[in-house]
Amino acid sequence: MENLMQNPFVETAANFSVAVLSLIVFLTVFETITSYKNWEEIKSGNMAVALATGGKIFGVANIFHFSIEHNDAILTMVLWGTHGFVLLVFSYVMFEFLTPMFKVDEEIKSDNRAVGLISFIISVGMSFVIGAGIL
Repeated sequence: MENLMQNPFVETAANFSVAVLSLIVFLTVFETITSYKNWEEIKSGNMAVALATGGKIFGVANIFHFSIEHNDAILTMVLWGTHGFVLLVFSYVMFEFLTPMFKVDEEIKSDNRAVGLISFIISVGMSFVIGAGIL
């Protein structure tokens, strides 16, 4: 098995598969955290939800980018990816906490694109900060 993972094509496919599976799990967790149904809102054309969800997808993928870049073992990559995801969720919760004048989830659900864009930027920006700390 070790020899098989030495092949860059196999290693790339393995990293891709694990990252996609993790992304699906993480998006499911995000779905339970938010007060709206992401994919239903996106299907109905809610651009704010699309922006916020796109930022989460980019953020998680970016964290895995750094994790893959700095780690050889799949398990280590998943552990760093999970750690980064938890920090990304914390960033989202802090965004909600630091804006007491309105509820972020309600604004995004009502298609407030300004809030959706800020959510996108927070997810993307924090993913770079989180990724920089991955060893």
